[in-house]
Amino acid sequence: MTPSEIAGTLAELFSTDAVNAIAPGSWQIETPDFRLLVLLSDDETWLRVLIPIVPAQQAQPFLEQFLEANFDDTQQVRYAIQQGVIWGVFQHNCSSLVAEDFRDAIARLISLHEVGLDDVFNRLVESRIRQIIQAAKLQGQSLESTMQNLERFYAEGLMGDENQTPQAREETLAAWRRQLERLWSEI
Repeated sequence: MTPSEIAGTLAELFSTDAVNAIAPGSWQIETPDFRLLVLLSDDETWLRVLIPIVPAQQAQPFLEQFLEANFDDTQQVRYAIQQGVIWGVFQHNCSSLVAEDFRDAIARLISLHEVGLDDVFNRLVESRIRQIIQAAKLQGQSLESTMQNLERFYAEGLMGDENQTPQAREETLAAWRRQLERLWSEI
């Protein structure tokens, strides 16, 4: 893709008010929901598209899950850390990039931005639930006895928020049950 093809594709995807040429070979797309950067290398052979996801400090507990997502889920885009921010990044050689792949990469980056920490948090939670199931099964516990232990932990205040309402506690325990039932037979 040439710089004019990149600019044309950006104009098709976003309103002309949202697309700003910030320097030769560099564009910034500003919307109420996100800021997207499109940058060409100095020799215009490589394209990089970036979108900020979350401050790195906020993402610190989930770095392993971000790397796992890079391996399993992110397709043509990747998570990266730069200047204290987790970014969604797409890099491609301009000579082999086609407009359809460029559009798909931008859509995928916007999707990563919209999801934020949700996917990596859910991945972390699932890994912890799997560990609980493994430990319970090693101790010979059934699904029901594991669920009873969790209910006891909540009742005794070992788990959950001490100011949690009874309704919120029941909703939390129902979520535990759904996840345990979903994963129990897999482990």
